[in-house]
Amino acid sequence: MIRWRLAALLAGSLIAGLGLSACGSSNLSEIQAIDADCGGVSYDGTGKPTKLIVSDLPLKGASAERSRQMNVAITQELADRGWKAGPDIRVAFQACDDTLSSTTEWDADLCRSNAQKYAADPDVIGVIGTYNSGCAAIENPILNRAPGGGIPMVSPGNTFVCLTETASSCKPNEPSVYYPSGARNYVRVVSNDAVQGAGLAAFASEQGVRHPYVLFAANDSTSKGQADTFVDAAKTLGMRIAGESSWIPTSQVADYEALLDSKVKKADADALVLAGQLEQHGAELIRAKVASLGPNDGPVKLFAFDGFAQQATIDNVGPDAKGMYVSLPGKAPGALSGAGAAFVQELRVVIPDNPIEVFAPYAGQAAQVLLDALRSGHTREGTIAQLFKTQVTDGITGSFSITPSGDPTPAPISVSQAADNFVLSRTITPPPQLVDAARGRR
Repeated sequence: MIRWRLAALLAGSLIAGLGLSACGSSNLSEIQAIDADCGGVSYDGTGKPTKLIVSDLPLKGASAERSRQMNVAITQELADRGWKAGPDIRVAFQACDDTLSSTTEWDADLCRSNAQKYAADPDVIGVIGTYNSGCAAIENPILNRAPGGGIPMVSPGNTFVCLTETASSCKPNEPSVYYPSGARNYVRVVSNDAVQGAGLAAFASEQGVRHPYVLFAANDSTSKGQADTFVDAAKTLGMRIAGESSWIPTSQVADYEALLDSKVKKADADALVLAGQLEQHGAELIRAKVASLGPNDGPVKLFAFDGFAQQATIDNVGPDAKGMYVSLPGKAPGALSGAGAAFVQELRVVIPDNPIEVFAPYAGQAAQVLLDALRSGHTREGTIAQLFKTQVTDGITGSFSITPSGDPTPAPISVSQAADNFVLSRTITPPPQLVDAARGRR
């Protein structure tokens, strides 16, 4: 049933801006707002909340609309649950930002400062975030050692393999470096990049790609890791990699054209694969691709990882985005059924004008998983223990469980194609042997 009270609640603060203002503020005396780059504390239940969930997302720049919708989804799940994790556990919410105004990108120092403030606040029972894996790599070691057995972190967007598992591209101390206490406190509800790389390679193979060139954002371990997973899976499928190199983010389309002419065109590639994010001057890179190599549905097809899987890609690039394929570590909103389809219908009430961003339902799912764990766990340590017992049946994003590594299983990916918005082409669950190959375990 659509909750019109929620629509009224969100039509103000979340729809007009990027933060959450206090609702039902007379009931908030027991919860103090975190002194960080956050909105106000939100609570619309009865009685007084005793626990605080925070989200940590990039709220500025090209990520703004995606993150706004993710916060709407979290709030929606809280409202659907009556702002409770159980009969006597009332939960408030605060949306925090990990981007700088000067760059509109996530910032390592800000991620570190945010995590330190969450760890020091005894009201904080869990963090939903981050979106950027690099930010999670900074925050989680701090949360892992927080008083009370650590703070649980549930990510609706991190895909970096090495946060939870080993791979050929990981450093020797990964993933253990992210868990200095020796115990895990982090789970995610989206597929990691080994699954995404395997699925995207399988889809490219279905499209007849035999000689792809892979570009990744320079000085970005997540982007390089994505590139490696695609390359390893593609080789297993019999593709011959035309080349692999980095792009240095720049606003100059001409610089990108020179890169593509000297690398991709010279290698006679039949596809270009982008591992990175739109925020890394990806719009200019896509325009340069079309100028140098032709339209995306022409002889040289264009594929990209989830950093480009947002409506802002189409809005910022314009006609040159048409025909490109993007992968998503999970199911597209339009492919969700049961509880997921109902949840998306609720989202459309408060987000009537823009397409539902692909990560919004996963933010709602992260909230659902965290609230269910809190219902049985009560404390930080108890909630963490319950997270690793998660068994979801007909949840927002389907049915899945959480493995000991903190990853969901089964783990599908989606591939969509750009038109006026992204249109689902295929949902793929790659076979385990191909995922192992993507991790460099052939």
